[in-house]
Parts: sequence; C-alpha cells; structure tokens
Amino acid sequence: HVQLVESGGGSVQAGGSPRLSCAAIGYRGSYSCMGWFREVPGKEREATATIDSSGITAYADSLEGRFTVSADNAKNTLYLQMNGPKPEDNGIYYCARMVFISCGGDWGLNGRYRYWGQGTQVTVS
Repeated sequence: HVQLVESGGGSVQAGGSPRLSCAAIGYRGSYSCMGWFREVPGKEREATATIDSSGITAYADSLEGRFTVSADNAKNTLYLQMNGPKPEDNGIYYCARMVFISCGGDWGLNGRYRYWGQGTQVTVS
C-alpha cells in the first residue's frame, strides 16, 4: 500500500521561502515521475511542477520561475521550494506519482498519476 504524505503547508509569509515535502511511504518500485498539483476554489486542479527519474523538471508557466521542484531518491521524498509566494499561490497542494520513469509531454494530466497525497493547504499572507 503506497501513501504520499505532504507536509510544510499552513500559513506562510508572502515573499518568504517555505518548502513543501512529500514522503512516499510503502513505495518499493524504481524511482518514477512525481509532481505537484495545486487546487484553488472554483478552479480545476492544475499541475505546477514535475521531476522525473533523471532529475529533469518541468513547470507551469504561471509559476514564473518562482518555485523549484526537487527529489531525494534515497529518502523517497519530493520537495517544492516556494520562493516569494504570492496570495495567488493560495490553495491545496497535492503531490502525485506516476508509475513511469519519464514524465512525458502530458505531465499536466491528472490521469497520468496513479498515487495521490491528501494535500496540504497553503495560505499566503
């Protein structure tokens, strides 16, 4: 049974540098593509960033280069470094994992991911 557990959310300061973490518990396979999604009220859940087994990353244009995704394969943990978050970054952040080692060009599609965390709320003030 695979669990993805996010942490690091809560109330964060605008202009600060909070970091979200996602631990993959019970995952025994090879490292595969993982990503962060964001959900805000009234909008669909959108992909924000991904990283594949080779460390290749991809980001949503809306982030304007402010966030950095990384992974510690030995710890089976995914990170999202938020640099200078803004109020429009408010939302529930979910981590997700594919079973593929490469994220592919359609990394933004929810259906590509098999495992999902419960989400962590981020409120920027």
